[in-house]
Amino acid sequence: MPYILLKRARGYELTNNLTQAKDIWRILIKKYPASFVSAEAYYQLGKYESKYWDVGIIKFPQHPKIQELIYKRLEEDPKQFELLISLARHAIYDKKANNVRNYLVNNYTEQLLPQDWETIGNGYWETREYDKASFAYLKAKKSPHNLYRLARGQELEFNQKKTKKIFETYKKILVNFPDSSEALLSLKRLIILSPPEIALNYLDQVMQKSDVDIPESLLHKAKLLQKLNRTNEADKIYKLLIFKYPHHKSTATYRWQIVKKAVNKKDFLKAKEWAKSIFIDNTDSPIAPKAGFWLGKWEKKLGNFQESRLVFQNVIKNHPQSYYAWRSAIQLGWNVGDFNNLRQIFPLISQPTLRPTPPAGSEIFKTLYRLGQDNDALLLFKAETNQNYDFSVKQGFTDALLKLTHGKNLQSINQIWNLQNKNNFSEKQEWKNLRKEDQYWRALFPLPFYQSITNWAKHYKLNPLLIMSVMRQESRFENSSESPVGATGIMQVMPITGEWISNQMNIKHYHLNDLNDNIFLGVWYLDYTHKKYNNNSLLAVASYNAGPNNVSNWVKQYKTQDPDLFVEEIPFKETKNYVKSVFSNYWNYLRIYDQETYLRLKQYK
Repeated sequence: MPYILLKRARGYELTNNLTQAKDIWRILIKKYPASFVSAEAYYQLGKYESKYWDVGIIKFPQHPKIQELIYKRLEEDPKQFELLISLARHAIYDKKANNVRNYLVNNYTEQLLPQDWETIGNGYWETREYDKASFAYLKAKKSPHNLYRLARGQELEFNQKKTKKIFETYKKILVNFPDSSEALLSLKRLIILSPPEIALNYLDQVMQKSDVDIPESLLHKAKLLQKLNRTNEADKIYKLLIFKYPHHKSTATYRWQIVKKAVNKKDFLKAKEWAKSIFIDNTDSPIAPKAGFWLGKWEKKLGNFQESRLVFQNVIKNHPQSYYAWRSAIQLGWNVGDFNNLRQIFPLISQPTLRPTPPAGSEIFKTLYRLGQDNDALLLFKAETNQNYDFSVKQGFTDALLKLTHGKNLQSINQIWNLQNKNNFSEKQEWKNLRKEDQYWRALFPLPFYQSITNWAKHYKLNPLLIMSVMRQESRFENSSESPVGATGIMQVMPITGEWISNQMNIKHYHLNDLNDNIFLGVWYLDYTHKKYNNNSLLAVASYNAGPNNVSNWVKQYKTQDPDLFVEEIPFKETKNYVKSVFSNYWNYLRIYDQETYLRLKQYK
């Protein structure tokens, strides 16, 4: 194995046996000439003989260690076009390479070829420099890919001065590349950007081009017609949607509109029937678990206890990761903590002792990852994927696993979450298969800083998974996070709140940016909101987001004994979503790491 040779050479180097170290590096290069591990041998040998660096730059320009060399050479002399363009091509995801791209754009405009501009545009795009990407794509080959990113980049930068050009570029794709996938994407952007009357025409074009998009387009069209007060036409389209596409998620959206109207009129029989149609016919819709849960509640309210129990069981079986699976489990009497007793529970957490095998990368990489050789694994995986303009689902997940090992929790969690947004069918299926794996959920709901959290949880007698769930929602475990309004750190503590807590506790010195201080302040405040509301975790968590004054007003305003109804009546959309997200986090942590819950859910599979 090449890494054994690399480590052996490193051992000799550390003991000052340089002759033997060099010999082993040379053996490595000779025995494994195409292996990315050899790039590190070139890097090490180059410290003593610079000719090896020259060869390494030519053979392995995508390897991070070789890219370090290129950066150093450019620092000494930036006017080296071949090195500049090499980094632009091979460091697609590296934000630091944007300085190189900037230098190329500012100093080599005449020398750059259309394919070079496309490469530069791709780099800017992947590092979210959309305005600069648009400028580069303007000079690249006029392909549908480049034209779409040109227009979309300007749109993402909210460049209102270029609105007319954005429209023109999207339309140019429709005329010159009518059968491309970008033509369909362009139509969808034009629908969003256009007034309703014009958008209707674009919706018709989408339906002509793509059968898959017909249901969603019909729903959108009906909503636009309603805006234009063309109610009769809208009703016909809604009926067509239900008749032709009863199982599509767009139909579920329309059905849920009817459910809400029926509930407002206290017509629970009608609400129950329409919710049932969603739960049965639209199982893939994100609305399905919500519809199922309320269907179960209404069945129970009407005295249909057996039907109610079956519905709750099916919510758990078909949507085990959802907030409503937790609410259903409580209705079935599971010991998983409810709003009124959750803080006192201290779950027994079980974590795997061995790392799982990542789904992407070479066998050498997978071995390094499983052995916990995280730096070596990261270098190798970057070398293997640096030229990819778009990660596959498996590559994206593997990259996210590596980010977790290096403390980039926010990036990792968001990257895993966004895997569901892949467009083509095979990648969608790949994502669905990945979701069946335990390692997917453990990565999406990791346990960083767990020991520190557990210590504070014991001190304040708070459920550690609830603290973890608040933390995940607040910052995705990123202690450097700071919100636009000044909330800081891993628990997103406001400076004024931190000052108030320090006065209450007579603390003279604390730093919101200090990880332990931030956890302490956040846990103290969560304990405070629990005490304020008689240990009701629903009201405590809502207070953490919206403040105690708002929550106290809502308690007076919505005099309901049903906590599920209270959640739905929270007037702040952000707080309503926050509450559901935090307790969804809690449920997922419980079902992943609590053995009793994990095994019970296994039976439902």
